[in-house]
Amino acid sequence: MAEVTALDYLTPLRSGGSVPGIVETDDLGTYVVKFCGAAQGRKALVAELIVGELGRRLGLPVPELVLVRFDPLVAEQEPDPEVQDILRASAGLNLGMDFLPGAQDFAPRQLPPQLAVTPAEAGRVVWFDALVGNVDRTVHSPNLMVWHRRLWLIDHGAALIFHHRWSGARDAVARRYPMTDHALGAFAPDVAAADAALAPLVTAELLGEVVGLVPDEWLADEPGFDSPEQQRQAYTAHLAARAARSQAWLPEGFADAEELARAEAARVAATLAGRPAWLQHVRAG
Repeated sequence: MAEVTALDYLTPLRSGGSVPGIVETDDLGTYVVKFCGAAQGRKALVAELIVGELGRRLGLPVPELVLVRFDPLVAEQEPDPEVQDILRASAGLNLGMDFLPGAQDFAPRQLPPQLAVTPAEAGRVVWFDALVGNVDRTVHSPNLMVWHRRLWLIDHGAALIFHHRWSGARDAVARRYPMTDHALGAFAPDVAAADAALAPLVTAELLGEVVGLVPDEWLADEPGFDSPEQQRQAYTAHLAARAARSQAWLPEGFADAEELARAEAARVAATLAGRPAWLQHVRAG
């Protein structure tokens, strides 16, 4: 994986809790950088790297990833003290994703006519999210972009749920994660075809190559492991075992448009019901 050096910090992106930033680097590139000093910490970067790079190698549309060496001095002009706290805690290696200029957030009801999401494409994305335990690609938080008439997958820091408690990782190998409200669930995802095509590609060799890209400093001091290499082997073994048992966790039971509408109406009603009378008229977000 390429390693670049940050030359200029342009602006923070406040739409997500991790507050990534747009950064220019010495390879003349512009990247959205996730910082190790954010509240989610290094494990979010580990998940971003492993899941994003694995997706890329399986042919899924994930923007190019790079390691970004960051010196907080390049962001001295940032006026927000909370953002500065994140940046000062992020000296060293962070993770960058290629910035897609002009990309728009995925909105199923506003898709351009040139973009048709097929059951095959939807199935591959849903299958992949189920493999890596990415439950953060929902109708409420799609984490999908539309760029050059194509869907692009972003924000995988919430995936690999098992690595937040390694003692329970073995029990999670065959776990079926909830995908009923997946952002692409309404596009009749063909997860069976995706499983037949992708599961055989998720080999220990491929996983070893991907996990091997994670810097040692992001894996340091993890309880239960004697070294970063031992931890890499645990990631590889877990994901390889999960791919081999895909029949146990294949997603099913996707909500259709009417079911999603009813669920959203119920959610809004429940939110409003919990408000005092003087706030009832404010729309529930």
